[in-house]
Amino acid sequence: METMEFVLQYPFGVLEREGFPYRGKWHEEFFHNSNPVVLELGCGKGEYTVGLARRYPDKNFIGIDIKGARMWTGACQARDEGLGNVAFLRTDIELLDHFFAPGEVAEIWITFPDPQMKKVRKRLTGTRFLELYRKVLAPGGVVNLKTDSPFLYTYTREMARHNGLQLIADTSDLYGEGHHCATEILGIRTYYEQQWLERGLTIKYISFELPGQQALSEPEVEIEHDTYRSFSRGELQHPELREAAVKPKQ
Repeated sequence: METMEFVLQYPFGVLEREGFPYRGKWHEEFFHNSNPVVLELGCGKGEYTVGLARRYPDKNFIGIDIKGARMWTGACQARDEGLGNVAFLRTDIELLDHFFAPGEVAEIWITFPDPQMKKVRKRLTGTRFLELYRKVLAPGGVVNLKTDSPFLYTYTREMARHNGLQLIADTSDLYGEGHHCATEILGIRTYYEQQWLERGLTIKYISFELPGQQALSEPEVEIEHDTYRSFSRGELQHPELREAAVKPKQ
């Protein structure tokens, strides 16, 4: 990936040693346009980053992940398709404000993160991370969460309600028959998402505006933990699927 100019690799040691040249200059010196900058956090293989870039050539998309082997797939697709509105940034999400100046980001996508049911400080929709996001989001900036986790979806919805955040969309079954939220954008499906859908799991989606000044606090609610984490992530959501999942091969 070091040969791809649109892939920037800045783990903490490199950032501390060299600094980052594009903070506050993404429009002028990297993308060379004034189009909105949209981030995908924990982008994995970059399916959303690349998929959105294809649909919206008038926006700039940056996939962020610490695992270089994951983003290799999306980086190759962007290179092979000649997508000039795509970048990949290999670093920790916790360092976000070292790479983007205040107001430099228009929108954030969080797609299928670990729900971190036992570690609130690591939840990507918890107050710790929301405070980080609004350091870089423009006024009226939007946060989108797409998840297979009932726990994380419920937690994020309660977080928004508790703090009076303006909901833009909210559904516990994105692809349910006739659901108005299932737009072309939300129809971009990651590899694992497609697997979960084929196993009968529902996909949840919530989107909200994140104001710049309002104090944020954690919701004081008890939320039932997921009774599943699909195959590689534990148990399944539905008992009948759980039984099938552990059935020995013939």
